[in-house]
Amino acid sequence: MEVILLQRVEKLGQMGDVVSVKPGHARNRLLPQGMALRATKANISVFEAQKAQLEADNLERRKEAEAVSEKMGELAVTVVRQASDVGQLYGSVTARDIANAVTEAGFTVARTQVVLDQPIKTLGLHQVRINLHPEVIIEVTANVARSEEDAAEQLRKGAAVLGTIEEMEAEEEEALEAAEELFEEEVPADLAEAIEADEEETNA
Repeated sequence: MEVILLQRVEKLGQMGDVVSVKPGHARNRLLPQGMALRATKANISVFEAQKAQLEADNLERRKEAEAVSEKMGELAVTVVRQASDVGQLYGSVTARDIANAVTEAGFTVARTQVVLDQPIKTLGLHQVRINLHPEVIIEVTANVARSEEDAAEQLRKGAAVLGTIEEMEAEEEEALEAAEELFEEEVPADLAEAIEADEEETNA
């Protein structure tokens, strides 16, 4: 089925693009959520007539989403669940659970805005994508723990690990820069002449 996109859709295209999609995807998501229209001549004409207004509305919504993303910063939400001794959850954490936790933290998010490839089934810190707008996607940390106390401890350990990783990356970067500087040092004139002579002899 061919549809015309009314907004940017990840992995499909930008506003105004006519794309081919599976009928089920169109009927279950794109059309009911107002993300697209069937690409009929009439609908394309309607889109072209309203394109400027749609683009203006999209820009306004994007600005609002960017403002919210700045306020959210590096948001971490706690989800308390029972789990086995090896950290396997009795059940799972779904997109709805994440949306509820983010909303409780003061930011209204719908379940459909939470991107989870599969439900979370283990304790720990999990990075979850939130679509605030088709062009504004952020990550929040879902801190899944047995209790609020365990969640605080996980967050503290996670920050410590992240700090160590960043230190290691900084050291590696410094080492690479030092190596590059070493190789970029000017080759002595006599050595350069010798290298050039060797190359000429090899090519002769």
